[in-house]
Amino acid sequence: QKYLLSPQDLAAYDLIPQLVEAGVAAFKIEGRLKTPEYVANITSHYRQAIDAAVAKKTVHFSPSDVAEMEMSFSRGFSHGWLDGNDHKALVPALSSAKRGVRLGSVVASRGDRVRVELAAAVAPGDGVVFQGDRASGQEQGGRVYEVFQRGRKTADPVSGGAVELAFARDSIDFSRLHAGQAVWKTDDPKLTARWRKTFSGADPVRRVDLDLAIVARANQPLRVDAVAASGARCSVASEQPLAPALRHPLTEATLREQFGRLGASVYRLRSVRAEIDSEVMLPLSVLGAMRREMLAQLDESLRPAASPVVSARKLADLRAEATIAQPEAATPPRQPQLHALCRNLAQLQSALDEQAAEIYVDFADIRQCREAVAMAREHTARLWLATPRIQKPDEMGIFRSLEKHGAHGWLVRNLAGMQFCRDRAIPLVVDFSLNVANVLTFDLLARQGAARITASYDMNREQLLHLVQSAPAADLEVVVHQHMPMFHMEHCVFCAVLSPGTNKSNCGRPCDEHAVQLRDHIGMEHRLTADVGCRNTLFNAVAQSAAEAVPQLQARGVVHFRVEFLDESPPEIAATLSLYRRLLAGEVAGREVWSNLQAMNRVGVTRGTLEARRDPLALL
Repeated sequence: QKYLLSPQDLAAYDLIPQLVEAGVAAFKIEGRLKTPEYVANITSHYRQAIDAAVAKKTVHFSPSDVAEMEMSFSRGFSHGWLDGNDHKALVPALSSAKRGVRLGSVVASRGDRVRVELAAAVAPGDGVVFQGDRASGQEQGGRVYEVFQRGRKTADPVSGGAVELAFARDSIDFSRLHAGQAVWKTDDPKLTARWRKTFSGADPVRRVDLDLAIVARANQPLRVDAVAASGARCSVASEQPLAPALRHPLTEATLREQFGRLGASVYRLRSVRAEIDSEVMLPLSVLGAMRREMLAQLDESLRPAASPVVSARKLADLRAEATIAQPEAATPPRQPQLHALCRNLAQLQSALDEQAAEIYVDFADIRQCREAVAMAREHTARLWLATPRIQKPDEMGIFRSLEKHGAHGWLVRNLAGMQFCRDRAIPLVVDFSLNVANVLTFDLLARQGAARITASYDMNREQLLHLVQSAPAADLEVVVHQHMPMFHMEHCVFCAVLSPGTNKSNCGRPCDEHAVQLRDHIGMEHRLTADVGCRNTLFNAVAQSAAEAVPQLQARGVVHFRVEFLDESPPEIAATLSLYRRLLAGEVAGREVWSNLQAMNRVGVTRGTLEARRDPLALL
């Protein structure tokens, strides 16, 4: 298992009826970094499923339908969390790339051909890959050059039995193939071309069904009521009345033929219901004019209403009207304050020994909070308990457990925690996960009673300085040293890899016993942690430091700075806190702090998102 963070793809096509029945009103298909053909393919299949479910019809996906979707992009289909938490099923961890459909298995290789027992159809031009170790470059693949069935070359698709596949010269090392090796079909040019045709060209294939109700009565105008599947509708009538027919009376077949000539429009005639009174007639030219008028009205009926005009000054007015709710505490501290976040009791003790006045603790085992509170009180330090980043409705017991420990306050990471604190008058500091990146968000959360608000991690240095200038800087807290969280996820790698169980109800909590790092493709080892709700966070192996930006922040009025620790030892904590304390006191420069941190850390540090903007011309 090499791809521990590569889940199978969510494919809930067969659950659409249940989701519609449950009241789901909108469905989202994510196509990030996917091709237009992928969007056309997947959207078409789900559109049919949703329409059938809404109409109370049976939703059926044939094996070929599923295979078509898999060919667009698939690392294996899964219901994801819709079937509940099964961490092993969600992430088999065998591949990180598109696999398509399983073509079959290698039987043997001979000369410049490989014999494959088929499980799906193959044709010349198809892309295939032989399963191997992609990470180490052992995976092989290419386009099928020739297909041989029973010794004869064929240009047609072959869907069963054994075939021999030939590839371009030197594209495959056949000596590395072995019997039983899985073969995957990753591309089908004919399928791709078919889906491309649905959205390209002057005459797109995808049409909107159109139903017509036509009334033809003698001495009255011909009336046509049109309803499209898209919701568009209109009524048109002829300018002249129907006359008695002399030779060619109007028939339903004639009406269907004339109104079915929809050309390159998006419409396709599905049904015609005609009420024709005796033998009447109308010139074909009139029918043609009515058809053109009908199409114009259908298009016009779906044209969106004019967008409401928004005042160009609205945003500026909102900013001007923002009256920031100041905390009840008296005046803000004049001296800069350095706060520490610790993740175990040993780190907490080290921070207390360094006389940190305010400390946050983020424990996976919240039972340790009781001891942490006692330690802080002994040192007359303020202790803030960090909430989980995600809080589900059935997890309110976590908040109640935190509350009973009687800490000074909470470091709140979600809106549910903020509401809990407000209801119980618990002091709170808003953390980075509430993504405060502008003054309006700052104002909104400050009004909820936050003592301090942590700036978002999503800003670069220039954006952070802009926030500091537009919001009360004394109420902002800036994290100036941390291992950046790269993933925060429901999926638990500890359960998937280190436990025979499938979820937190039967995993045995291996996260309590094991320290885990995930090694990436360049050999960096990133620390993985599990929180009290068993959600995993993967932290960057390299710490990020904003030491060089601290003087600018101080000059603009920021007084609250935070250093976050991950797995640092007590001596490392003491040295790091001492460096930043001296920086805040003006005893050392940011660059000197940076150099010392580089020397202290095994993998160094990075400026990360808070690196100063570089002038590309400076090198010239």
